[in-house]
Amino acid sequence: MLNYEPTTILAEPETTSSAAPETAPTPNSTGAEAVLNILLAEGVDTIFGYPGGAIIPIYDALYDFNDRLNHVLVRHEQGGIHAAQGYARASGRVGVVFATSGPGATNLVTGLADAQIDSTPLVCITGQVFAHLLGTDAFQETDIINITTPVTKWNYQVTKAEEIPEALAKAFYIARSGRPGPVLIDITKNAQLQAFHFAPYAPCAHIRSYRPVPIVRPEYIRAAAALINQAERPFVLWGQGVILGKAEQEFKAFIEKSGIPAAWTILGAGALPTDHPLNVGMLGMHGNYGPNVLTNECDVLIAIGMRFDDRVTGRLDKYARQAQVIHLDIDPTEIDKNVAATVPVWGDCKETLPLLTALVNAKSHPEWHQRFQNYMAEEVAAVINDELFPTGEELTMGEVLQQLNELTEGEAIIVTDVGQHQMVACRYAKFNHTRSNITSGGLGTMGFALPAAIGAKFGAPERPVVAIIGDGGVQMTIQELGTIMQTGVDVKIIILNNRFLGMVRQWQELFNARRYSFVDIQSPDYVAVAAGYRIAGRRVETRDELQPALRQMLEQPGSFLLEVMVAKENNIFPMVPQGCSVAEIRLC
Repeated sequence: MLNYEPTTILAEPETTSSAAPETAPTPNSTGAEAVLNILLAEGVDTIFGYPGGAIIPIYDALYDFNDRLNHVLVRHEQGGIHAAQGYARASGRVGVVFATSGPGATNLVTGLADAQIDSTPLVCITGQVFAHLLGTDAFQETDIINITTPVTKWNYQVTKAEEIPEALAKAFYIARSGRPGPVLIDITKNAQLQAFHFAPYAPCAHIRSYRPVPIVRPEYIRAAAALINQAERPFVLWGQGVILGKAEQEFKAFIEKSGIPAAWTILGAGALPTDHPLNVGMLGMHGNYGPNVLTNECDVLIAIGMRFDDRVTGRLDKYARQAQVIHLDIDPTEIDKNVAATVPVWGDCKETLPLLTALVNAKSHPEWHQRFQNYMAEEVAAVINDELFPTGEELTMGEVLQQLNELTEGEAIIVTDVGQHQMVACRYAKFNHTRSNITSGGLGTMGFALPAAIGAKFGAPERPVVAIIGDGGVQMTIQELGTIMQTGVDVKIIILNNRFLGMVRQWQELFNARRYSFVDIQSPDYVAVAAGYRIAGRRVETRDELQPALRQMLEQPGSFLLEVMVAKENNIFPMVPQGCSVAEIRLC
């Protein structure tokens, strides 16, 4: 991602006046009022936030905007930014969050880092102390600009009300354009209070120093098509770039014409329906057997909107060494960063995929597809049957997902936290639609799911939203049950409780001789906690209870918390051990 120096951005106004006015314009808006009017002009309908002293002027102005802007009072600023992420991921729009200075602003940092690495468009507006107090260690003053520079696409500190329209216009433009990401605008208290002449707002459509839409080079499209047409064992890897580029139909047309098997990263899940015949499964450390092994046997590897992170590649020096690589991405910094591209195709995949599709030959590759099916059959026999249809007394996470699939039929938005439950949900949840899988991918943020599910429901109120969370992660942001209580938002919550920090425990079992160091975690009575927040709940301990409880959760109006007691020491396989090649994936 690119960072932009504030002085560079704001020193280059988009329009200039040829003649200065004879008299100073009459003040007609405070900075705080301007902020809210700009949000309306940018199409914002929901804000997640938590008030405090340095942002009181904006909250005071918000009092008069309640009929036009829905503000969701969260219980912690981290919950606010994760909710804004869930909103953005479910809706495809920019998520907005408010926080005050000092600890309020610093509580956003984890969410900013999460949004930065997962390319989530956010505009975060923080209050700041009066401009004349900057640098004096005033009460609740922190240098949030320098703190957040590494984890934002752009940030800027406003010290005068007159700067607000241009700063926010650029914030929204930068957040949503090109490869999306989070932007933070820090506004001093005096700038919020100052009155100024607020001219008609003009959204930003161009910044001279910023080129979010790359120029497509036809020669690279032709070179990529030539490699694909000559390939005997081509393989497509797709990521979230397909979803962010709103290129799901273009992607589907490309793989259907070329007949190439395609596998997904966890953030790319849902761009192609789970049961599409060319969808061969999930990549990565806990992905499917065939896609991992055959990555090292394909002759042409086509990567679309994904970044070759270490959880997908395993050991880079043993990754797809035999293949010629075609990499389609909107962000030039991703091409050649981890895996060298034979043919780089820089551009928005909504534009580049149709150009490529027009030049590729229609094929089917039946023998190559059979290889994937053979590996899937082996995985089903060794792993999947035992996970989804166990015969032992203890419930498994996989069978919970299997039962959920039968009831939701792939229509729900699934929001996951981080850990074993996340891998199980991503592997087994059925997705019929895009923007259905919301999870913390690159940063792996425990505590993400509960607030993100709240935001997802506000972003897509017409769709059922199910949060699947481990007993460790839920305790990190469990206070957001208060947000559910106050707003009445309808979120279904499944806690898969194995009484361990499961993923760390699995690693300690496999690689540390079962030295279970501080992974045995105790939990409260979650159903009682939910009841304290006036949220219905139920606990399941036996297989006979599972389907009726899931049905009750889905059919009962309003939010519902379902705690499912699952096996303590179930491991998630397949697994690529850290430091190994993807071809060294283990089934047990």
